[in-house]
Amino acid sequence: MPLQTPPENGEASPPVTTFGPDFPFAYDTWIAHPAGLGRLPPDALGQEVAIIGAGLAGIVAAHELMKLGFKPVLYESSRMGGRLRSEPFSGAEGVVAELGGMRFPTSSTSLYHYIGQTGIETRAFPNPLDAVTPSTLIELESEQFYVEGDGDGRLPPLLQEVSDAWAQALEAGADFAALQGAVRTRDVPRLKKIWDRLVQLWDERTFYDFVASSPAFQKLSFRHREVFGQVGFGTGGWDSDFPNSMLEILRVVVTAQDEGQRMMVGGAEQLPRRLWSLAPTTLAHWPAGTSLASLHAGAPRPGVTRIARGDNGMIAITDRWGDTRRYKAAIATCQSWLLTTHIDCDESLFSQKLWMALDRTRYMQSSKTFVMVDRPFWTERDEETGRYKMSMTLTDRITRGTYLFDNGPDKPSVICLSYSWMSDAMKVLPLNAERRVRLMLAALQKVYPEVDIASHIIGEPITVSWESDPNFLGAFKGALPGHYRYNRQMFCHFMQDGLPPGERGLYLAGDGISFTPGWAEGAVQTALNAVWGVMHQFCGNTVPENPGPGDMFDDLAPVILPD
Repeated sequence: MPLQTPPENGEASPPVTTFGPDFPFAYDTWIAHPAGLGRLPPDALGQEVAIIGAGLAGIVAAHELMKLGFKPVLYESSRMGGRLRSEPFSGAEGVVAELGGMRFPTSSTSLYHYIGQTGIETRAFPNPLDAVTPSTLIELESEQFYVEGDGDGRLPPLLQEVSDAWAQALEAGADFAALQGAVRTRDVPRLKKIWDRLVQLWDERTFYDFVASSPAFQKLSFRHREVFGQVGFGTGGWDSDFPNSMLEILRVVVTAQDEGQRMMVGGAEQLPRRLWSLAPTTLAHWPAGTSLASLHAGAPRPGVTRIARGDNGMIAITDRWGDTRRYKAAIATCQSWLLTTHIDCDESLFSQKLWMALDRTRYMQSSKTFVMVDRPFWTERDEETGRYKMSMTLTDRITRGTYLFDNGPDKPSVICLSYSWMSDAMKVLPLNAERRVRLMLAALQKVYPEVDIASHIIGEPITVSWESDPNFLGAFKGALPGHYRYNRQMFCHFMQDGLPPGERGLYLAGDGISFTPGWAEGAVQTALNAVWGVMHQFCGNTVPENPGPGDMFDDLAPVILPD
């Protein structure tokens, strides 16, 4: 159920972008400026900077550091791309299962800067109730609601009542029109005035509290709140987020992260891999044609097992084979729990408050199960009902969300049989791929008794449970009430001038460090923060006409809540 405020007075309005709201810095403008991100002094050129993790944050940081004249040294314990993981189906060229990030809102303007640089084609993602989605079927307690396309703006009465109540709740509880208007126009004083008040109001209250206590939903039945949890807004059901801080949800809707989403044709993993091999047209220090791949002899260094404070204050990085190298600066983009579990990290490298933030950050579970099918049979009509034979499906059954991907007439199609979170994901954690597929097919058979999905399956299924992957331990951060202070500790760590010398030189990045977990834009923005931090450490400077996030920090800093 997309939600955006219309332009005032019928006039054209700037688009909603991920501009803040916690730190309203224009990252998209900074990285696109012809003057570049900054300049290094001669003695910093060619200096090595370690980057732990070759996911999107690590690759973006390495790419920009290389352009500045540093020599980034990437370490990776598993597979390049992190949670941008596109698993190919065997025997089908270009047909993939998107195990991690798969839909990217156009409000993620810094992310799309790199998508544009790498020439990746995108197309609209087939979300529920989207114009590009042939049909959506919502089934709750065996009652079905069928809608073709976006329904021409008309929803079944129950769903319309839920949608209207959600819009009213946001306006009453979060001053939504004014807040999103400030995001649109990048009106920093107005945005900070509204958002800083909301942080104090909603940090310690849950998403469910926001919904249940709103007058708009109180006028309706419990059934309406239940349907809202099952169907949600934009991409589907959100009851798995009900325990989270309401601030998490406000950030998503006010920056339009849950609408206008697109997919990368051929797989999202292309983005970090293309940046890895991309030779920028503008480079300091390095000869034309230099790429991250060429600086690494074709592959990142092995995974990191220890981070310590070495001789002369250097950061000592030890890889899985015992090789230790020392760097003046390093960026850790791995999931924060790995710094307290899988990597032997010197406690003195971070303050106790920051360790608390890293360790208490809460990660959400997520599971997906994919199959490849012979053709997009869901585009065919049922002769008796006139409906499409199968639809993008939201249900209260164990599948929760079922997505349909038509790859064109010359390729097999893909069904994401199930995309689920938290307890629904945990239910299938012990099951192998075949058992998961059988479980999901049995559930969908009750929704579509006349459709033999199994007869269309070709190849082997592909599935993932991110919480069982030792390199991730979960899908993405989901801040609980009271976690804003932790968020702020992690996000602001790139500003290190005020830290004791023993806590400087190791920077944090990744979507889990951002205020927008689970979105690639957060990974990009925190990577750029770390780039500024490293540049500043080596006495580099931005140009006056293009200040960076650290230059603007005092004016834009996230509000401080009292201890």
